[in-house]
Amino acid sequence: MNAKALRVLLTKRRASVAPEAHGLRRPSGKGRRAAGLAQHQVDLLLNRGPGTYQRLESGKYRNPPVDLLHDLARLLDLSELEWITLCRYAGIGDPPCPLTPQSGEQVPHLWNDAVKGISHAACVMSASWNILAHNRPFEDIFPPGKCPTNTMQWMLFDGRHLLSNWTTAWAPHLLSLLRADLAARPEDEVLRRLESAVIADPTAGQLYESAGVVVHPYEVERPLLHARLGPGSINMCVAQPLSSPGARLCILIFTPVGHSPGPAPRSQESAISLIEQVKVPA
Repeated sequence: MNAKALRVLLTKRRASVAPEAHGLRRPSGKGRRAAGLAQHQVDLLLNRGPGTYQRLESGKYRNPPVDLLHDLARLLDLSELEWITLCRYAGIGDPPCPLTPQSGEQVPHLWNDAVKGISHAACVMSASWNILAHNRPFEDIFPPGKCPTNTMQWMLFDGRHLLSNWTTAWAPHLLSLLRADLAARPEDEVLRRLESAVIADPTAGQLYESAGVVVHPYEVERPLLHARLGPGSINMCVAQPLSSPGARLCILIFTPVGHSPGPAPRSQESAISLIEQVKVPA
């Protein structure tokens, strides 16, 4: 626990919350009063016993429960980055879940420009695998006018004919990703709908039961029929924007048949710089 940093973070964020917004009055009486919610008001709003919040803010509450920190983060309207920071300062490490269900479903608009500056095919996907941003080389992978809105839907169903050796090279990796994502986000309607479609599919459903648990690395060459460049193989480099846990930045490196990967072009420096700013998901 970093008690000093925790106290500064909580004191500052508590001061930004008006008691009136929660139907409470500002404490009155003698003595200096801090702005925002009083400590006992935090206990009241969180339905916790008297003195609970004071112990946390003062650094005396060792290993506080995640549900307390989560409820407090929602009350103080923390961002995802502040939520992560709160858990770290409180001594429990990184949080086990995003702060809100909307986390990972959007990224700042700046990511559109960042992705367009990458020379390889690249996209940003939400936690539900919906495309949030992409560049022209990414569009070129697909037949004209067929760029998907959800990459998992496309890889599992619509694009099987372009993903060579789908049952052995692609499906085991994709199905394990789907299962892991659902374990992290069991209420995600898009992921649940994809799982239902997988179970109902004769081929995918059987593979989901037999090979959908083992974790497969992203960085493995997999065969692909590129709509513009023809047959070849593709490697995926995947990272996570820190401000949007669950979202993914995916850079796709395609090598046509008969070619070997060469050194990174100078224009790829922008992609390397971008990757250094994001966190690779576990």
